[in-house]
Amino acid sequence: MARYIVLFDWTDQGVRNAKDTVERARQARAAWEPRGIRIEALYWTLGGHDIVGVVDAPDAAALGAALLGLAGAGNLRTTALRAFDEGEMEALLAQVG
Repeated sequence: MARYIVLFDWTDQGVRNAKDTVERARQARAAWEPRGIRIEALYWTLGGHDIVGVVDAPDAAALGAALLGLAGAGNLRTTALRAFDEGEMEALLAQVG
């Protein structure tokens, strides 16, 4: 399982439908879990991004497909960042020459 930080930005349509954002998040959780994607945490934020999520996914392709489907609904644009915990970072650094 790989961990990702996902930055969610509302589109104009998403802002108009902001009152439904918590329910849409619940629907995404339910739809993604059978695909092996787990939303560990979501935070609605002020500033440069509207929502920040911590998401575990089997791989980048699985997450990419899920995010593309989400974006297709028209409420959000996303940016996904692969995140490494301490152990993963140590293993990565061990491969550096």
